[in-house]
Amino acid sequence: MTKNEIFEVRITGSTAEGYGVGHVDGFAVFVPLTAEGDFARVRIVKVKKQYAYGKLIELIEAAPDRCAPDCDCFSQCGGCAWRHISYEAECGVKYRRVADALGRIGGFSLKPMPIIGAEKTERYRNKAQYPVDQNGRFGFYAVHSHRVIPCGDCRLQPQIFSRIVAAVETWMRTYQIAPYDAVSHKGILRHLYIREGGATRELMVTLVCNAPTLTHAQPLIEVLKREVGNALKSIVLNVNRAKTNVILGETCKVLYGMDYITDILCGVRVRLSPLSFYQVNRDMAERLYQLAAQYACPAGRQVLDLYCGTGTIGLSMAKEAAFVTGVELIPAAVEDARQNAADNGIQNARFLCADAAEAAKQLALEGYRADVVLLDPPRKGCDEAVLQIVAGDFCPQRIVYVSCAPATLARDAARLRTLGYLLDEVTPVDLFPRTAHVECVALFIKENA
Repeated sequence: MTKNEIFEVRITGSTAEGYGVGHVDGFAVFVPLTAEGDFARVRIVKVKKQYAYGKLIELIEAAPDRCAPDCDCFSQCGGCAWRHISYEAECGVKYRRVADALGRIGGFSLKPMPIIGAEKTERYRNKAQYPVDQNGRFGFYAVHSHRVIPCGDCRLQPQIFSRIVAAVETWMRTYQIAPYDAVSHKGILRHLYIREGGATRELMVTLVCNAPTLTHAQPLIEVLKREVGNALKSIVLNVNRAKTNVILGETCKVLYGMDYITDILCGVRVRLSPLSFYQVNRDMAERLYQLAAQYACPAGRQVLDLYCGTGTIGLSMAKEAAFVTGVELIPAAVEDARQNAADNGIQNARFLCADAAEAAKQLALEGYRADVVLLDPPRKGCDEAVLQIVAGDFCPQRIVYVSCAPATLARDAARLRTLGYLLDEVTPVDLFPRTAHVECVALFIKENA
């Protein structure tokens, strides 16, 4: 097989990124914009030792689950992966991805519970981060690049976001605000970052800038107030002067209103600052946390919430738990977690600012014991040291693992099995309809408990 060769390929599976997978003489070929069941003519664009990448040239036979994409940016933007198949089929793809990871990576025969699909597949995101191109247009990056694809109205975002984007673009043109150029490190505006409280509808607009101040800020404030109305609670300047791909800098300056907005999740009022982590799909996050509480059985128990972020998952269980201890590395998130506890009158919770492994080690040395441990790690999963301390020193009856990556969940589940914890149940939850991502909640039970 060589580059530019053309083959007719039957698509029989999909990758975690949402590419279709077919085979040519036993050689795997990954093809974007195809779906399981397609029969397609494919041009080879890159050849590796064990697989190749192809480009869809012609769809000879369409898969039964195919549908017409409803977004003009779909074939270019890197946001959505599954706009060309039905949502029912998408849920099936995600379920099989979880089941495959558990079996292939973890060596488990356990079948996941049925996937909890989203009731709302459009306009569900409460956060968007828009890069800006050199023409002053906002959009989203193309797949595996930093090329901005302008997008007038993303179907995953609330429509008010599009109006805010249009208003900021007009302000940039009017006052000649230069977009940031990553090559020369010149220009001012790097990203536009918008958050909305899903329950409260409060809005925060953050401008990420390569400067400590923002010129012509007052006209921007006035135009956003007119466009958004009373829902606008905060406008923030985030200063990021680093030569990096990281979106947000560490310094935030309030230009208008408060330095946070609020939302309500599982009955808990939470503060959201620009640097706070918060699930982007509030409604499905409630379903996820309710399932985590069902698995945790926190009533009267000591709950340790590692990787706790702003404390939302632990605080949602605090009314039943004897006590909740949260651990988070990011100082701003810990401040939010403590404030969230205070705002809700929750006195049986504390939050520590530390690395998960170091905090777990210190708590173990202090003689702390947890009945339930909540793990909600980043995509890379848990450090092996964290799992060893949790299983060896705390010995909780239950471990509830919230995962955003089936592969690392399967790997960590296998590690926990060697440490004496049985994988009892796994439920996929679709927090990100039309994208390649899928979340899971897994319950581990102490062996011979």
